[in-house]
Amino acid sequence: MAIETSVVLFNRDLRVHDHPALAAAAKAERVVPLFVLDERLLGSRFAAPNRVAFMLEALHDLDEALRKAGGRLCVRRGDPVQEAIAVARECGATALHVSADWSAYAREREERLARACEEERIEFSAHPGVTVVPPGQVTPGSGDHFKVFTPFHRAWSQVPWRHGHEAPRRLSVPSKLAAGRLPALDSLIDGKPSPKRMPGGESEGRKLMRAFLRDGVGSYEDGHDDLAGDRTSRLSAYIRWGCVSPLELAHEAGERRGGAAFVRQLCWRDFHHQVLAATPSLPHRDYRRRGDRWSRSKRAFEAWREGRTGYPLVDAAMRQLAEEGYMHNRARMTVASFLCKDLYIDWRPGAWHFWDLLTDGEIANNAGNWQWVAGTGNDTRPNRVLNPVRQAERFDPHGLYVRRYLPELESVRGKAIFRPWRMEGFERLDYPEPLVDHDEAAAAFKAQREG
Repeated sequence: MAIETSVVLFNRDLRVHDHPALAAAAKAERVVPLFVLDERLLGSRFAAPNRVAFMLEALHDLDEALRKAGGRLCVRRGDPVQEAIAVARECGATALHVSADWSAYAREREERLARACEEERIEFSAHPGVTVVPPGQVTPGSGDHFKVFTPFHRAWSQVPWRHGHEAPRRLSVPSKLAAGRLPALDSLIDGKPSPKRMPGGESEGRKLMRAFLRDGVGSYEDGHDDLAGDRTSRLSAYIRWGCVSPLELAHEAGERRGGAAFVRQLCWRDFHHQVLAATPSLPHRDYRRRGDRWSRSKRAFEAWREGRTGYPLVDAAMRQLAEEGYMHNRARMTVASFLCKDLYIDWRPGAWHFWDLLTDGEIANNAGNWQWVAGTGNDTRPNRVLNPVRQAERFDPHGLYVRRYLPELESVRGKAIFRPWRMEGFERLDYPEPLVDHDEAAAAFKAQREG
């Protein structure tokens, strides 16, 4: 029996290309594309200004894309489950489609939605689309998830991927259903987004994806750690918000020369999602307990957060985060290592600070990567310590990245940029001495871990 009306509930999958839930819903005679502004999330720390601003722009772009196909975005505000069921009742929908997601909150929302649909006799379907390979599709011989990346990558690479979906060419929506309106940004957030953050939306994401696939993916393996050159894809926020399909991106990158290195990074993202799916407490608890007795120094944490540690690469990276709502991945590893292993401060406050500012912040990657660096996660070498000076010498050899974000060091020439505290006239710079001696701090950290 043909379904007359279906609802597709968007969450963080804000696109029309390769959207399995939308493609399934569009098979009905009429479809209601729905987004619910979740009051529970908007009233919490999850409503970071950079992400809300990006999301709102992506929603406007999504509405425009739907209108080009004859549809429109239906907007509601409140509890997603209650609002989705109310919309389904109002338009007489007999099917509801959604993209499966993997945080504890998303899974609880999906379970409530499934129960509510069952009570209302509405056919409910959760579809892939958030990752390349869904959690649970690749599992080890024993256990429910891979704890080490390399065997996961090996298995992940051998799994047939699903086929992509074209964007719907024509949509018909119920004519009497009120569309609702997207609110102004200042009604949703306190504070302001970062001044140089990236704009949201599938249109922007696809434009950037095409440019990267044309000009950047071939040199990605050699250049992705180049801090000053910024030769990454810059697609992380668009992937996080589903403006770009990770599957489509993996397919297209994998077909290009040199694309394997970039596809490997998408595999890392899937790896963290399958860890989160198996370990919902990942954002809050150590995946592997190490018995750490973390420092509670507020002075040290504030200096790290403000980019005033005395280590130029660390400080430049923290300034980039504040200015752009983004940080280069090599820099993320360096600043996280410095907080946890030089300052010996718990990874959780650092992860929350990232969460407050990152436009691309998502639970699985943020928690998984922070725990990896802190040595409480999936790193097979949990006691490794990154030297912030050596990282700068190797990945910012001319100091261009540092000078870009630290105007107080623009006048520093040559190799003095790596250790400005040793240069003549350092006292005349508006720049602090190092909070700690790296070698001493690294030795103390390893002694704590081994003690």
